[in-house]
Amino acid sequence: MPPVPKTAAKSGRVAKFDYEYERQGSCNLFAFFAPYFGWRHIKVTERRTKVDFAYCMKELVDIHFPDAEIIRLVMDNLNTHTIGALYEVFAPAEARRIAKKLEIHHTPKHGSWLNMVESELSVLVRQCLQRRIPNIETLEHEVSIWECDRNLNQVCVDWRFRTEDARVKLSKIYPIPQN
Repeated sequence: MPPVPKTAAKSGRVAKFDYEYERQGSCNLFAFFAPYFGWRHIKVTERRTKVDFAYCMKELVDIHFPDAEIIRLVMDNLNTHTIGALYEVFAPAEARRIAKKLEIHHTPKHGSWLNMVESELSVLVRQCLQRRIPNIETLEHEVSIWECDRNLNQVCVDWRFRTEDARVKLSKIYPIPQN
């Protein structure tokens, strides 16, 4: 958008211009991360609906991990992130086939994320997204290049928060089991 004159030039005075941000659109990023493999995938979608989520789960099961017996997912608590979304989008047999491969663990609603994918998204933002991106196609291209580089180098998260640390920090939530 071209700058809009804020004040017109007058004799002995320079014109001042004001730049106004005009939003060109928005989109959604679904992030998949297998920390022990050094693998991640970012799926760019126009929206964040149950339909988008269901197709992402199908892609995860059929394309990214077709030989896996079980895929353990740690997910946030969005209302679109449910097994029911599969049944709303696919025929019952297909939804069940996909659902049987997924073991879903939701993060606590009122707890700390302790989430590795949040770290990955932070890196993505710092290395790739700290500027205006003109359209969804450019975003997909930029994210794809970032993803390929990270996967090629098998960048892993050096997660230092161990179970013992969690038992101390979160002792009110997770008591120490008695043998």
